[in-house]
Amino acid sequence: MKNFILFLCSILISISSFSQKNTYFTSGGEMIFSFANVSQKNGSGNDIMRWAPVFNFQNLVHFDMNQSVGFFTGLNFRNVGYIIDNYKAPNAAVYKKKFRSYNLGIPFGIKVGNLKKTYFYAGYEIELPVLYKEKTFDGGDKTDKITGWFSNRENLFQHGFLVGVQFPYGMNLKFKYYLSEFHNESFTDGAGNKPYAGLKANLFYISLASFPFRDFRYKASK
Repeated sequence: MKNFILFLCSILISISSFSQKNTYFTSGGEMIFSFANVSQKNGSGNDIMRWAPVFNFQNLVHFDMNQSVGFFTGLNFRNVGYIIDNYKAPNAAVYKKKFRSYNLGIPFGIKVGNLKKTYFYAGYEIELPVLYKEKTFDGGDKTDKITGWFSNRENLFQHGFLVGVQFPYGMNLKFKYYLSEFHNESFTDGAGNKPYAGLKANLFYISLASFPFRDFRYKASK
């Protein structure tokens, strides 16, 4: 994985050396509608859509080779997670759980189409979970909350692929799927239990955004 990341970085550096006149930065927010493929050792999991309008920021640097092909990378900050209404605890009790994490992400992607109007993009992104939160509900009442910085309750290396379309006037639609599992199944709590053993969750989401890929220099020049 380290060699793969170094390879991508070397490609982007080479691209930037040939496209200095077409290098620019963009930023924008993101509304995330997330789900998860969930399975438990005692059966499947019932996930519920999770809406996260805050705090999600995309900060990208673009390397446009011409008006039809470009590359991008950057540094993103997003709120990702999922909800399950039949989490099975080690004591066989069943609860509703909400899991979420604030992550820092570095994407590597390619853009193809009319880069001044409508185009498609695809890529790969690595993420570092920063702030973890877990809530437990029993019969509609919140019974427990767990938070932690760089928590080992989740896998501290997250990664996945993304595809999307950039529309004219700034609107953006994206789909992302996490190849990594959200939970650290080997985590052991203070009581000696492994609350996530057998709990496998791969997150995916659809997001709506405004202006994350829009080059305002082009608009200003027109």
